[in-house]
Amino acid sequence: MSAEAVIATHGLTKRYGTLTAVDGLDLLVRQGDRYGFLGPNGSGKTTTVRMLLGLVFATSGAIELLGRPMPRQARSVLGQVGALVEAPAAYPHLSGRANLRLLDAAGPPGDDAGPVAIGAGSRRSRRRRVDDALERVGLGDVGRRPVRAYSTGMRQRLGLAAALVRTPRLLVLDEPTNGLDPRGIHEVRDLLRELNEAGTTVFLSSHLLPEVELFCTRVGVLHRGRLVAQDDLGALRGPTGRTLVRVADGAGARALFGDRVRGGGDGRLVLEGVPVAEATARLVREGIDVLEAVPERRTLEETVLGLTS
Repeated sequence: MSAEAVIATHGLTKRYGTLTAVDGLDLLVRQGDRYGFLGPNGSGKTTTVRMLLGLVFATSGAIELLGRPMPRQARSVLGQVGALVEAPAAYPHLSGRANLRLLDAAGPPGDDAGPVAIGAGSRRSRRRRVDDALERVGLGDVGRRPVRAYSTGMRQRLGLAAALVRTPRLLVLDEPTNGLDPRGIHEVRDLLRELNEAGTTVFLSSHLLPEVELFCTRVGVLHRGRLVAQDDLGALRGPTGRTLVRVADGAGARALFGDRVRGGGDGRLVLEGVPVAEATARLVREGIDVLEAVPERRTLEETVLGLTS
């Protein structure tokens, strides 16, 4: 595995009888990535996430997290990984704060030394970790309320707080904005960006293409269990061959380019087969002020739909 790789899989496969849910997956998530794991419902995203965390055993293939094989070294790895998979679990009769304190003391799954390794430190320091996690996800004022009184969005925030309480090197999140309103989605996006800038690698499985496009720097696309694309976001959103121009005189520009105009309105035009330099030069020669001229790029939605249709 590359020294900078945080997640790497090699030929990762999961079969349930005759059904192949994940088929020969070669993932590469690098240190510092904001990696968006995309695919339609039923494409194998959650199965992959569960295999990464050792919750489901692979049929074949290999997994490395933080440079160590999984699930064989789960005990030493998972204490450095924060995870939110599907619906967050909690004891409904306890408060959100009490649930996080239990988690902080328990250690990662399968770690017999959990209370020493993870919950070490004074009671005050453990309380501070929990309080900080609740504040970061916007639950500081309701941390004492029993979880059974939480809305779906609040439960999702609590699950995210549970993923953050140990200050992880890697965050593995499966649909982390489920149940959140637009403001909540914006707040979570800002929080994840802040964590990433502080050094946390984020692996985010989602079907919300606009959110991934706004947040992620690298993207993998899963279709029917196969990885059909994996690249930096900019490379996946390649040029369409058209040029977008914004001008002061829309009518004059339309007359100048004639049947090369493929869309737009007012002073915004979409030009087919006219490079940016040529479009700019022709407009300037005609005395038309150019406010903007850039290559048109595919949206992430167009790319993903093209790969998974």
